Amino acid sequence: MKWVTDRTGRFAKRPHYLPEELDAECEQVITKFLKDRYGKSQFPVKTDDLAILIEQKASIDSYADLSDEGDDVEGVTEFRPGKRPLVKIAGFLSAAPNTENRLRTTLTHEYGHVHFHEFLFTTKAETPSLFPAEEAAQSHKCKRDSIETAAESDWMEWQAGYVCGALLMPVGPLIATVKAFREQYNLQFRNLAVNSDEGRELIGSVSIAFQTSRDAARVRLLKKGILADSGSARPGSLF
Repeated sequence: MKWVTDRTGRFAKRPHYLPEELDAECEQVITKFLKDRYGKSQFPVKTDDLAILIEQKASIDSYADLSDEGDDVEGVTEFRPGKRPLVKIAGFLSAAPNTENRLRTTLTHEYGHVHFHEFLFTTKAETPSLFPAEEAAQSHKCKRDSIETAAESDWMEWQAGYVCGALLMPVGPLIATVKAFREQYNLQFRNLAVNSDEGRELIGSVSIAFQTSRDAARVRLLKKGILADSGSARPGSLF
């Protein structure tokens, strides 16, 4: 991690993480959590366990009414001076089985904010200010369309979105799943395009293995260079 100028204006400097750094930290976090809880790490992670993971670092309201927060807001993390962060998850996500995958990505996205960003607000709160209003709780609202695929210019959302995929589909188990798929279909020496038959089947296999939506699996595979927009894998591909 290195410090760079925060062009959004939230802070004077902000942390810049390489994807490999986020992958390593997220895999360490989730595997340790699972081993401490069950004696082994096994995927997919249970949805209830994702809420418990958040509770280790923050308070959580899993049935929050976020209707006043703006259109399409499904998660909010409040950083509160002198208190644990408060994570609010839109209540309707827990109301029906067909929204469970959205619940899972929202939980892991908000965990990303708590784990990687709380220290920024804590440091800011500890700095003497001439403006007491700055010491109020600061809310970070997360909309559905930025949970997984925020623009890199919105660095807090991009980092939390990357963490979302890296916790649900940690890089080590993800690579093992992809290798098994390639061996099963004799695809060891072929790059896979995201819209090819094999690419679509791989997306389905990963989404089942880690209990995510197909969109979340596709985004993760593209970000890791395992799938490519065309027939050629990007530089830095894991395969």
